[in-house]
Amino acid sequence: MMRRFGFLAVLAASLTGCGTSPTPDLYTLAAKPGPVVSTRKLSVELRRIGIAGYLDRPEIVRGTVDYRLHVAGNDRWGEPMAGMLDRVLTEDLVERLPQAAVFAESGAISTKPDIVLEIDIQRLDADADGTLVLLAQVAVRPDGQIARASTIRLTQPIAAQPAGTAEAQVAAMSVALGQLADRIADSIAH
Repeated sequence: MMRRFGFLAVLAASLTGCGTSPTPDLYTLAAKPGPVVSTRKLSVELRRIGIAGYLDRPEIVRGTVDYRLHVAGNDRWGEPMAGMLDRVLTEDLVERLPQAAVFAESGAISTKPDIVLEIDIQRLDADADGTLVLLAQVAVRPDGQIARASTIRLTQPIAAQPAGTAEAQVAAMSVALGQLADRIADSIAH
């Protein structure tokens, strides 16, 4: 009886090992330093960032080419994309607007803001040439006024070393978000 139990335990352990897949590599976007913009003391609320549905997935979207979506099979985000964008862009704006109190609508802080910032990310992936493309619609709404809306398209080369890796793409995405924060901070200041 003990031999039979031991054999079944070994068989179960070996079958469990056969069905496992490699541990995914997890990535996160990072805030990037940028130019400081002078403003009066004000509060800026970043509304929850809207993202295109194809980006809202655990896998990193590498690109869209010839109507096909290319995702990285084992390269995944370490947190949900929308929350990560909120966190990183808020951090980018805090650095660029040191006189302002910048907070995300999705966070625990709530107050009546002087400026409401709304962003919709339409694209954040590589094109056929391997260049990262960030396409965003941005609306800056001072308290009680009509929003100033614009479409911002930024491109960022994906570093050659290491060529074509998820790490290089995530780094390019972080730089592009920093550039978006530069544009937004400038818009808030003027």
